[in-house]
Amino acid sequence: MRLIDGKAVAAQIRKEIAEEVTSIKKAGGKIPHLAAVLVGHDGGSETYMASKVRTCEEVGFKSSLIRYEDDVTEEELLACVDRLNNDSDVDGFIVQLPLPKHISEQKIIEAIDYRKDVDGFHPINVGRMSIGLPCFVSATPAGILELFKRYEIETKGKHCVVLGRSNIVGKPVASLMMQKAYPGDCTVTVCHSRSQNLKEMCQSADIIIAALGVPEFLKADMVKEGAVVIDVGTTRVPSALTKSGFKLAGDVKFDEVSPKCSYITPVPGGVGPMTIVSLMRNTLLAGKKEIYK
Repeated sequence: MRLIDGKAVAAQIRKEIAEEVTSIKKAGGKIPHLAAVLVGHDGGSETYMASKVRTCEEVGFKSSLIRYEDDVTEEELLACVDRLNNDSDVDGFIVQLPLPKHISEQKIIEAIDYRKDVDGFHPINVGRMSIGLPCFVSATPAGILELFKRYEIETKGKHCVVLGRSNIVGKPVASLMMQKAYPGDCTVTVCHSRSQNLKEMCQSADIIIAALGVPEFLKADMVKEGAVVIDVGTTRVPSALTKSGFKLAGDVKFDEVSPKCSYITPVPGGVGPMTIVSLMRNTLLAGKKEIYK
């Protein structure tokens, strides 16, 4: 069993981005600018946002954080998106999800200029991704593919089971794994809460990408010997062993499953660090106008 160290890979990519930003500075070019909009005080969103701001500093990007309280109106938020769309200094921006119930997330996503949509959620980016055109790929799926690449894990002709069908991870990663490319060229099965014979489907998988958000869902009897397991789950569960009283749990029962795997990602320290660094990479591409001129 080999542990896929997302933390180490993310550190390497941050170094690569920082070096490129230094070269841009030396050449008198424009420093990439990432803006982020945060609504309310959701604990997970706050932590994630602080990490994004810190990573921007590390790689030498300019970053700005725009905050609103929970009672912000949809109109105010749409006006903010419009301002960022039209701000020539901002290369890419994100509106942190989830948003309060009275705001339509889809309406906000569609209002973002797809050329600045470094989260990769705009229908134009999603559509371009699904047919293999250059685009901003959403951060978590992009991070997963980068792990396959850096560890040189064979994907061609493999059976890949994706657990979960969310728009953020399940659907895009399934689409990417079946593309005519590396990583890709897989036969992909997408399983979800309505799937029957789920255990049997997992048992036949060479690669399992677990993105259900159900702690320790994937157990040893669902995994065949030598499988590659990517755990996307990050659920806060009570723990008597930590100071905070909580720990992060993945979708995979790690101690049980890991002995059977050829490769597996831990939680934390697997896919998580790759998500933020993929967002940074998208911002660099946006700043260089490499995807959309």
